[in-house]
Amino acid sequence: MKNNWQSLKGIVALLLIICTLTTRAQNIPTPPPTEKQSTAIQFSGIVVTDDHGKMVPVPYANLFIPKRKTGATANYQGFFSIVVEHGETVNFTALGFRNRKFKVPDTLHEEHYSMVQIMSRDTILLDEAVIFPWPNRDHFKNEFLAMDVTNQLEKRAMENLAKETLDKVRELTPYDGRETGSIYLRQQAKNYYYYGGQTPPMNIFNPLAWQQFFKAWSNGDFKKKNATSDYTPPPPTTTNSTFDPDNN
Repeated sequence: MKNNWQSLKGIVALLLIICTLTTRAQNIPTPPPTEKQSTAIQFSGIVVTDDHGKMVPVPYANLFIPKRKTGATANYQGFFSIVVEHGETVNFTALGFRNRKFKVPDTLHEEHYSMVQIMSRDTILLDEAVIFPWPNRDHFKNEFLAMDVTNQLEKRAMENLAKETLDKVRELTPYDGRETGSIYLRQQAKNYYYYGGQTPPMNIFNPLAWQQFFKAWSNGDFKKKNATSDYTPPPPTTTNSTFDPDNN
């Protein structure tokens, strides 16, 4: 009976110690939970401009973030998407348009932000500049009176304005930057609107191409031309020997 009482006292003491420790643990102030706020924002949108009262996309506009020395490029439809942070400045640039800046607000709580950036055209009109080969009217008068008006000058002018000469100059003259950019954009637009992102068709599946092939085959267009059609055989050679039947 005495041993049972001592065991009961030990159990009660152990329970008191556990309760005391639990109470102290509950009284320890716990710091408030801190939520790590992400500063990364998926910034997307479209770059447009006004074209005779209609909003049209600005293809291949450039985006640049000076703080992190990074950027992105919009596609042909003017759509862009880039990761930014709160308070960063995004520079929008495009050839032929004025530069624009946009600062990401610090009060954004969402992880995605979209906008429509309107670009205005940057057209510069230069004053007319007329270039003359003479410095003043007196020099022009002297040169005009001393000008050679022989037929040789007329012949030279006609040679310079001949169609063959102009065609040769046209072939040798390279495209400038504006023409090259226009050709590239027109090719991109043709591939996008004509194929619509699909693989370009091949003539092997074109029934009209097969019809033309069989028609050319039946007409003999694929036959090899006779290489000896223009060949003239040499005349037969003759010998001075005669045949004598008596000698045989």
